[in-house]
Amino acid sequence: MPQASKIYFASDFHLGSPDYQTSRIREDLIVQWLDMIKADASELFLVGDIFDFWFEYNKAIPKGFIRFQGKLAELADSGIKITFFKGNHDMWMFDYFTQEMGVEIISNELIIERFGKKIYLHHGDGLGPGDGSFKILKTIFRGKFSQWLFARLHPNLGLWIGQSWSLHRRHNYPELEFYGIEHEWIALYCKEMLKKEHFDYMIFGHRHMTLDIPFGNSRYVNLGEWFKTKSYAVLDATGLKLEYFRKA
Repeated sequence: MPQASKIYFASDFHLGSPDYQTSRIREDLIVQWLDMIKADASELFLVGDIFDFWFEYNKAIPKGFIRFQGKLAELADSGIKITFFKGNHDMWMFDYFTQEMGVEIISNELIIERFGKKIYLHHGDGLGPGDGSFKILKTIFRGKFSQWLFARLHPNLGLWIGQSWSLHRRHNYPELEFYGIEHEWIALYCKEMLKKEHFDYMIFGHRHMTLDIPFGNSRYVNLGEWFKTKSYAVLDATGLKLEYFRKA
């Protein structure tokens, strides 16, 4: 067997969107990808919006995604360390994955060092100079009172409201295009952060664009999404590179 020497990063699976059938096809591809990487992965970082909506009730979780969860459990049981970031679509993750699989849940940013490289990780939502209305909503939704209040709803109603809101937000997004670094909020955030502290790689999701932008001897890398590009990043002793999954 190949030595477990690579670290993988992926984000924005949005399982559950836009409908059950389409999501199931995407879930099968993600499971195939997880099967592929388990041979040489030492760590897996899932950098937010893995689910299009997620809320953990005390005794209930959203129905579905069982193949994906089972594969994560298999990887975790084999010794692969899994780190799961909250995104803007699945910010209401609590301790289910930690209890069941030992997965570490990250609410905001994480700084790590691997292979002699310093790495900054964040889903990417609410960063940079713009998106003021979302930043307010994020603060409200992540508050303990909002979570407590939502938990008072019956799961059938609560999950329906959450999934409907999530789909509404997605369908009202503008067409994703790259308008230059000066208009990329996450890129601008990276530039400001790098004035204070050096990072070799700054890795994000959220943008739904696969990006690799150099800032001197640092790189801003966006992991893209799994609706179309199915892109991810892999880090080993030779450095970080973006790759694209293609069904065998």
